[in-house]
Amino acid sequence: MHPQVKSDKPGSCKICGMTLVEDKSGSAHSEHNHNMKPMEQMSWLEKFKMSMTMTMGMDHSGLAGSEMAKMMEEDIKLKFIFALILTIPIVAYSPIGTNILGLHLPTPIPIQWILFLLATPVYFYSGWIFLYSSVKALQQRKLNMSVLIAVGITAAYGFSVLLTLLGSHDSFYDAAAMLITFVLFGHWMEMKSRRGTTDALRALFNLSPPQARVLRNGKEEIVSTSDVKVGDTLVLKPGDKVAVDGEIIEGETSIDESLITGESVPVIKKVGDEIIGGSINQSGSVKYRATKVGEDTALAQIIKMVDTAQNSKAPGQRIADNFAQYLVIFAVASGLITFGVWYFLAGAGLLLALTFAISTIVIACPDALGLATPTAVAVGTGLGAKHNILIKDASTLEQISKIQVVVLDKTGTLTEGKPRITDMETTNSFDKDDALRLIAAAEAKSNHPLSMAVLEEAKQKGLSLPKKVEGFENLSGLGVKATVDGKRIIVGTVKLMKDNNIDIAPLQNAVTKFLDNGETIMILSVNGKVAAVVGASDPVKPNAKKAIDELNKLGIETVMITGDNLPTADAVAKKLGIKRVFAEVLPEDKEKYVKQLQQEGKFVAMVGDGVNDAPALAQADIGIAIGAGSDVAVETAKVVLTKSDPAHLLRAIKLSKATVRKMKENLLWASIYNILAVPIAAGILYPSFGISLPPEISALFMSASSIIVATNAVLLNRIEKDLIEI
Repeated sequence: MHPQVKSDKPGSCKICGMTLVEDKSGSAHSEHNHNMKPMEQMSWLEKFKMSMTMTMGMDHSGLAGSEMAKMMEEDIKLKFIFALILTIPIVAYSPIGTNILGLHLPTPIPIQWILFLLATPVYFYSGWIFLYSSVKALQQRKLNMSVLIAVGITAAYGFSVLLTLLGSHDSFYDAAAMLITFVLFGHWMEMKSRRGTTDALRALFNLSPPQARVLRNGKEEIVSTSDVKVGDTLVLKPGDKVAVDGEIIEGETSIDESLITGESVPVIKKVGDEIIGGSINQSGSVKYRATKVGEDTALAQIIKMVDTAQNSKAPGQRIADNFAQYLVIFAVASGLITFGVWYFLAGAGLLLALTFAISTIVIACPDALGLATPTAVAVGTGLGAKHNILIKDASTLEQISKIQVVVLDKTGTLTEGKPRITDMETTNSFDKDDALRLIAAAEAKSNHPLSMAVLEEAKQKGLSLPKKVEGFENLSGLGVKATVDGKRIIVGTVKLMKDNNIDIAPLQNAVTKFLDNGETIMILSVNGKVAAVVGASDPVKPNAKKAIDELNKLGIETVMITGDNLPTADAVAKKLGIKRVFAEVLPEDKEKYVKQLQQEGKFVAMVGDGVNDAPALAQADIGIAIGAGSDVAVETAKVVLTKSDPAHLLRAIKLSKATVRKMKENLLWASIYNILAVPIAAGILYPSFGISLPPEISALFMSASSIIVATNAVLLNRIEKDLIEI
């Protein structure tokens, strides 16, 4: 399918020829596009009409594409069974059956006419998909596998009809029928092997519930999820799936987001918290306002990302596609040259020369080459999505294996990003609770993790915060300034204190002690004088140490980058086994450090989770957003690890290496097959050894080659065990 093709009037797709159907989605202007009914809602006649406009290599992206892939697999299966049923008697009546198998079946009419009657429906019904596909390809001035197959079966069938009309007892009906049967079988097996990836995509689609409870005019109504609009108020009851992304406006509940984020522990949600479409409500009943619907929801973006990746082409595949087009020309030319050499130069009979020519064209079909990397990419991206690794395109999947350096943001990537207050020291003139009140009041408008830690500490101690907060100023990477109850408050780093000429000597011992403990510090100054220092610790994520150790074993250099002070950064790096640290880096400067590594000639990946990581993610050769992250980080990154677990970075790298290995294996096999098979089919061994490959055997080998490539790609699923064990 080609969903980009639309028309304001009935017609057919200019690319594949499929009949466009009217889009009745309710838009102001009528459109005709590739929308289609689910298979179970189609009549037999509708299925038949659609099957006769399908082409090989159709785009199977999106939900409609998944439906089309399913229907196409069923159609190819039916065409194969139909061809097989008629090919069996064709073989029985052919020289293979009479001369080799010793069969003598009744002949109410001449054998050639029996073969004609049996082979004609095979050619025009079962072989129609190749004939139609080749016409569409030629209309677009493209040469593909369908053109080769169509040339092969048309040459065999057409020449046989001519011989029959001339009264000859020779024919290639058996070759044409067997060629169609074997190739259909090969494509059926290929589509079966790729079905798992479309099923994985469908599983993501199914996370979204078909209906939602919406409050309209004060009454609860059950409506289709597609009818929910931004701003609608929805009701969520225990056991319900969240229909669209939204914000809770009433009540409190526990939400299971494991299917979306991979986090196994249900998350408590209260008023003001965001919830994700596709997650499952476990306990309470709440009301929430829809903030994102349709294609804008987090689930829809995940589906789009997986779908795009599965249907994109790796750099190696683009080379193979270009090579395959030349191979089509080579195959046809080889067939003509083979015929010319045998018939005109070697003096062979017309049938023998034509046999070698058709065999050469068929066996040179670059079907395996065309499948070499798409099957591996589809399996690899599908497997990644299953394990919370979303890769945006095939090129990225291939490039991840080249990573030499991984730059990891500390807070939220290597640590939990949820620091807690562990120490506090004040000057003699300040009470600890009073100092905490001032810090919390100044930090109340900041969304930094340290701000959250201070506010949580004040809440736990039951402290009431000053109400009069003016002139709030957020100093990115340094701290905050504000006027609280008429007092000039500065809260932040040692550098911020120095920049404002504030002497921290009265608390220097406490500062040194906290830093030696690996704590992040916040210094409070009131009216230009130091008042307190707070130490906070951010626990390292459980799998961070293991992930770093494994990356080091793979020979990948790990670098930590943070806005934190150097002693704290060094303490965390030492605990994790990271040897290179960039500390006290302002958010806007992270990009420069990534560029510095690239200038050292290294292929760099940057892993981060916040808005301030977006420039560095964009600068890196591979940008990786970890956890739910920010919208900007996710949009900028090429890889999204939906679960906030550093081990998923290791999984992504191992998956990429395994996928690239399968790509290379498939390309190597497909190339060797074509290089060796063509000369044998052309009859190079026939004069000396009497070895030849009839067209039907060539078709069998060609199909077997495609099946081997597809099966080898599916074997990539074996790596799943290694991914789970990480």
